[in-house]
Amino acid sequence: MGVAVAEYALQFVGNPYVYGGTSLTKGADCSGFVMSVYANFGVKLPHSSASDRTQGYAVDGLENAQPGDLICYSGHVALYIGDGQIVHASNKKVGIIVSKADYRTILAIRRIF
Repeated sequence: MGVAVAEYALQFVGNPYVYGGTSLTKGADCSGFVMSVYANFGVKLPHSSASDRTQGYAVDGLENAQPGDLICYSGHVALYIGDGQIVHASNKKVGIIVSKADYRTILAIRRIF
């Protein structure tokens, strides 16, 4: 199921970042993006990157991450897509992009499924 989540999320790369937004096409912020992707799979997540750190189950280390896992940073959350990469609503300048998962310090990795 995590692979399906990651593949679904990737179709929105290039769409805009909008602070407070939850639209996968018109714009979302980081937690709004993760929340809206998971909503497509019937999972209700909070619209808060800090609250996302308590969802699902803890995963120990990036080496154990699987596609669909939440990668949580200070004030930010992303979706792991595999091979050390994430998809996330980054900022207004670049919108929804793919990045290296370790581009900043990871606080938690959470598995929803």
